[in-house]
Amino acid sequence: MKSSLSLKRILATASLILLASAVIAALPGSSAEGKRLLEANCFGCHDASVYMRSNRSVRSLDALKQQLDTCGHASANQLSAADKDNIIRYLNDQYYRFH
Repeated sequence: MKSSLSLKRILATASLILLASAVIAALPGSSAEGKRLLEANCFGCHDASVYMRSNRSVRSLDALKQQLDTCGHASANQLSAADKDNIIRYLNDQYYRFH
């Protein structure tokens, strides 16, 4: 009885890990390219500490996308949709981990 319960827990945990991996893989973009773009376009106004604050205002993937659009308008940077995907992928992989 106890071994079947352990097996069920192991299978449930493995399923959650696979599901989380699929969600992360589904996020478009290249993290490496996102890092390069972030350093070239964003660090003129702020450094990476803005992503690590305990009171950061970005609390979801949608909020991250909106913030990137706001920053892009404020800095007059023209980022393509692919560039934005790359930056969002990098920020999510490195700092936020929303999925």
